[in-house]
Amino acid sequence: MAVKSLAWTFDTVASAYEKFRPEYPDELYKMIFDYISLNESCHAVEVGIGGGQAALPFLKTGCNLTAVEYGKQLSELCKKKFKGFRNFTIVTNKFEELNFADDAFDLVYSASAFHWVPEGTGYTKVFSMLKSGGAFARFANHPYRAKDNIPLSQEIDRIYAAYYYKYYDKKPEAPTEYSEKQAMQRARIADKYGFTDIKYAMFHRTRTLSANEYSMLLGTYSDHIAIEQGIRTEFFSRIEDAINNHGGSITVYDTIDLQLARKP
Repeated sequence: MAVKSLAWTFDTVASAYEKFRPEYPDELYKMIFDYISLNESCHAVEVGIGGGQAALPFLKTGCNLTAVEYGKQLSELCKKKFKGFRNFTIVTNKFEELNFADDAFDLVYSASAFHWVPEGTGYTKVFSMLKSGGAFARFANHPYRAKDNIPLSQEIDRIYAAYYYKYYDKKPEAPTEYSEKQAMQRARIADKYGFTDIKYAMFHRTRTLSANEYSMLLGTYSDHIAIEQGIRTEFFSRIEDAINNHGGSITVYDTIDLQLARKP
């Protein structure tokens, strides 16, 4: 069963998304703020705020932050979450459908969301929005499971073949860890749209989750949410059983990549 667009899925699990999607490391924000200095006179836009995992460090700079979020439930969640910040505004719509002034923003950034925006539309729009010298920061988390527990990983692979790949009528693929080559290739995209001073970096961390926590995390992934409920419930239950049969916890190895680019 093919699903053409899964952007709607996140809004159906807004509270779980906010709880189980991780925040980003301090070193990433340091690199952004070394690249572009922000203060109360600055204006920034976040593309796809989701559960607000990335917004707080930007709000704490005092900059005026306009967040864009397609999901109504996620938008309401963030309105409440950041109600104490007078410099925070949120717009409920798709980024590509909104009109922003040209040459008006010091920073546009997106955390694990910009891949939902068509490349040409997204980069062209961001370039137009930014002031000369303004920055675009794109970053994302790429989880890789259980490389410290090969038997568990192999059992989960078999479960994916029986449920996930069967549901989507795809040939099973072994998961791969996000690479520096991929991060570099993503950084180079900005070069096609007139950006300069392109930089990228990678950050790493681990998370240890219980079987239930891991299935709750899986329930925030768009392609997992879209699986028919009965199949999804059995699929997640089998994964929980596998984790419980292999020690009761699973380690997730996160790779966070950051791309920075500047408008000349």
